[in-house]
Amino acid sequence: MDESPKKKTLRQQEMMGFLEKAGYASVEELTTRFSVTSQTIRRDIADLALQGRVRRHHGGVALAGPIDAQTYRQRRVERFTIKHRIARRVAELVPDGASLFLDAGSTCEAVAEALCERNDLKIVTYSLRAAVILTDRTDFTVAVPGGFVKNVAGSVMGESMSEFIRRFRFDTAIIAVSGIDEDGGMGDDDQNEVSIVRTAIGQARSTLLATDSSKFYRTALVHLGNVTEVNDLVTDAKPEGALQHILAASQVNLHIA
Repeated sequence: MDESPKKKTLRQQEMMGFLEKAGYASVEELTTRFSVTSQTIRRDIADLALQGRVRRHHGGVALAGPIDAQTYRQRRVERFTIKHRIARRVAELVPDGASLFLDAGSTCEAVAEALCERNDLKIVTYSLRAAVILTDRTDFTVAVPGGFVKNVAGSVMGESMSEFIRRFRFDTAIIAVSGIDEDGGMGDDDQNEVSIVRTAIGQARSTLLATDSSKFYRTALVHLGNVTEVNDLVTDAKPEGALQHILAASQVNLHIA
């Protein structure tokens, strides 16, 4: 008996809700979760891919494109504990007196809080939220650019951002991403932020990527670089599949918080 359109639509809506939280899911995982055949799941994936809502991968599926403001805020709450575990591990890797670039986003805001346990840091950031947190320490030097404040994320955008970043040299660039694809490609959903981060990486002796595991196998809109370019990756769980092999074959130091 053929499946009703309503049942199919409801399942696909639930699939999208699950992917918004998890970022990536295998066909096997979805088959078990929804108690349907793998052929049914593959047809669902094909439908959603045609709509531009997901991107197919070998054996699985990931979200495609940027998330909306409501989902962004929801993630800030749902993964609060994980992000703060990651942030504490990042702070442990930063020595007192270091010069840092700090990216924008909820993970980097948590990193800003954790960095307040260090001493005599010099930090450049385009995140107003992170800057406010960091100014609680009187022995920190905090530099922010001028420009317009981006809604939701609270980051500063302006025409001369890259020029501002080039004035500095960093011991470490602490960055975050919207997704890491199965080939190791890192991405963000904003071209301006990608340009800022790429400039900061070029001004830093080392790069530290702080990201929770929901970003694995997630496709972002704008290519930033490859995960093999970073020196340290701090996350909450080891990636499986292709990413696991890429990291194992590279010189990236993996830290599990």
